[in-house]
Amino acid sequence: MGKEGKIIRIDPPLALPGGEVTIECEGFDTSDPTLCAIWFGNDRAPIVALSPRRVLAIVPEMKRSGPIDVTLESGGLRSEASRVVVAKRLAEDLHPVANPAFDPDDGSLLVTRSGSRGEQLPVTLFRIDASGELTEFSGDITNPTGIAFDSTGQMFVSSRMDGTVYRVTPFKEAVPFAKNLGIATGIAFDDSDTMYVGDRTGTIYKVNGIGDETPWAQLEPSVSAYHLAIGPDEALYVTGPTVASFDSVMRVDANGEVSVFYKGLGRPQGLTFDEEGNLLVAASLRGRRGIVRISAEGKDAKMFVAGMNLVGLAFSATGDLAVASTDSVYSLESTV
Repeated sequence: MGKEGKIIRIDPPLALPGGEVTIECEGFDTSDPTLCAIWFGNDRAPIVALSPRRVLAIVPEMKRSGPIDVTLESGGLRSEASRVVVAKRLAEDLHPVANPAFDPDDGSLLVTRSGSRGEQLPVTLFRIDASGELTEFSGDITNPTGIAFDSTGQMFVSSRMDGTVYRVTPFKEAVPFAKNLGIATGIAFDDSDTMYVGDRTGTIYKVNGIGDETPWAQLEPSVSAYHLAIGPDEALYVTGPTVASFDSVMRVDANGEVSVFYKGLGRPQGLTFDEEGNLLVAASLRGRRGIVRISAEGKDAKMFVAGMNLVGLAFSATGDLAVASTDSVYSLESTV
């Protein structure tokens, strides 16, 4: 083996530009760090830490996306390539604060430009169609936060400004549906189309089909938002970042009883489930940032996607994963 070494594994194998990945290797000559480089295709990656067996590198901004060849270089010699799948940026200059949502009717992705509390922006909701084209959707809702669709394809959006959940008509009009929901953030529907809304001051509300709200469960207040998802077991799963660095994913059963599903995440935010029943959460795990995948029984957690400042995610009907950061939305094809 030459001084360029050999890549054993890249962890995680999925990443956003700006995300930090670990490259496990052997025989990499790092005796002169100035002669070492990490390449993603033809783009040189910033190196965070360097050793003969382990490199921490930041995925560079690239024109390409999808499977990318990664190589080590030492003294002008390059290793054989390993691969990482890099997300494609769909849109930027946005301000998501929770999960984006796919419209079940046409597969387009809805995302917010939420703004700071009380900020009146001309357009606060955007649509990204299947071809990746971004269009303005609506500006009727101030500080839109959570987006969810019920089983009929009806769209609902929460506003953390006025504590209201709005129903968005086919004519893109925002009609108040449920009010008095505190600092309304996350929204989720169960199989019977009962709506759950998270008030970041600590209350989870149940909302029936005509918009009547009932306080249902009480949790610790969050410094930013409550994010909600219904699990395969029909329980409600909740994240809400606190000032602690060791936050939990909470599980609320059908009776409103709250328990800890998984503890040990930093600033957990948007969450969703994959087809195997694993829970995916935008969070930090042991100092690494991105999308964390937690096993269905809540015992094992590992990094699934590397990325910085992530707030939400959603699966399309075809299995592609949309990932939202604090200013952009990305797509990862279902190739891994």
